[in-house]
Amino acid sequence: MMKLKPKEKPHYVNNADFSQAVVEYCKTVIEAKETDDQLPIVTDYIASCFLKIAEGLSHKSNFIRYTYREEMVMDAVENCLKAIENYNIEAATRTGKPNAFAYFTQIAWFAFLRRIAKEKKQQDIKQKWISQSMIGDFTELDEEGNGTGTGQYFVDQLKKRIDQIKEKDTSLKDFKKEDKKRKKREIISTDSDLGEILK
Repeated sequence: MMKLKPKEKPHYVNNADFSQAVVEYCKTVIEAKETDDQLPIVTDYIASCFLKIAEGLSHKSNFIRYTYREEMVMDAVENCLKAIENYNIEAATRTGKPNAFAYFTQIAWFAFLRRIAKEKKQQDIKQKWISQSMIGDFTELDEEGNGTGTGQYFVDQLKKRIDQIKEKDTSLKDFKKEDKKRKKREIISTDSDLGEILK
């Protein structure tokens, strides 16, 4: 299989062209604000670059497996459109040229993290509601108050799965804490006493 050149990749954005377009747009925004005119609309080229940046970032290993990846991309594009007026055209970079690609990639990254946090919060609420709700909310009960049929089986399996996930999350958090403590101990033990060398 032949490897694609960067310009042939579907989410490729040329930083120089994109940065120049953003700088030109920002200049027109500054002029419009000074003359109290209506702010100009973002060009199709800039908007398509925002979409390419967000889509490309969403294909990284950090984000590719989320089921709500499309929502993450749309959040990122929305945040980029809101933040374009704040882009500082005189910001110093290593090369001395504007670097709009890095600026908007960072905005997309944080938009992704906010969406993940929102979705995780919603998932936690759903799990809490399911684990605390009465079985009768899901199944038919017989005269003695026992669940019947497949509904009961479904609820039991769902609660079991939620408990397993909570247990796994707890064990991962505990492992992470222990790993941090272990690394601290290693750092402390590797710090040598210079007294031996100075003798």
